[in-house]
Amino acid sequence: MEHSSQLIAGVGLADRARKSRWPARLDLTQSATGLVLVLFMWGHMFFVSSILVGKDAMWTITKFFEGYFFFGASYPWIVSMVVAVVIALIVTHAMLAVRKFPINYRQFKTFRGHMRMIHHEDTTLWFWQVFTGFALFFLASVHLYIMLTRPDRIGPFESSDRVWSEHLWPLYILLLLAVELHGGIGLYRLAVKWGWFTGSDANATRHRLKMLKWAITMFFLVLGFATLAAYIKIGIEHQGHYGERYVPSHLQALPQAVAPTDGIVARESVR
Repeated sequence: MEHSSQLIAGVGLADRARKSRWPARLDLTQSATGLVLVLFMWGHMFFVSSILVGKDAMWTITKFFEGYFFFGASYPWIVSMVVAVVIALIVTHAMLAVRKFPINYRQFKTFRGHMRMIHHEDTTLWFWQVFTGFALFFLASVHLYIMLTRPDRIGPFESSDRVWSEHLWPLYILLLLAVELHGGIGLYRLAVKWGWFTGSDANATRHRLKMLKWAITMFFLVLGFATLAAYIKIGIEHQGHYGERYVPSHLQALPQAVAPTDGIVARESVR
């Protein structure tokens, strides 16, 4: 009888040990998806900010991701595939992150009281990460759905029309604020959680990481608002020709030149 009890207890301990690995695995997956999304977000910002260089530069970046320079034709569905992967990453990341959210008002009230009492900066940052993450559920979904279903409507005129003539600029202002704050805080918390850049003085390391986090956040906010202002300016100037697609300068002088879209290119014109 005693042997049986020990055997059962042993199995129970082994089973609990086996199950205890899952929280760590889920945390690792949450961290990995978050890191990938932050890096994608930064890359995306640099790509869309090409409008600051010029309309032709933005057109070139757009057609690069549509495969124009590889296949000789533009295939917007390639962008849709990338967006679908991003959506899958966001859903996975959000489902894992929501495990740590307060699940009812009582828990939220307890957390708020705790945060106000201890005045701990990292706890406050976590609150803002939760708040901006919740906001992104609604803000990012609109933009991602448009990019998924209308990838052909990306370009200097096309994007500017969406921002201004389709009245999406308020959404993009809120989205920019939420995504940059959420991403910056998330990356800082990843560095602390996994011990990246750890020095001999933990407090000094955290201080340097916070300074770097705010510097990066401010850089991308300034870049983002400058980019959004450029699209708004182009959208205002172009609103009388809403729906017209952009034709780059090197194609405008050619007979019957059209911007390559939907997998069709006027090859004779491109020559």
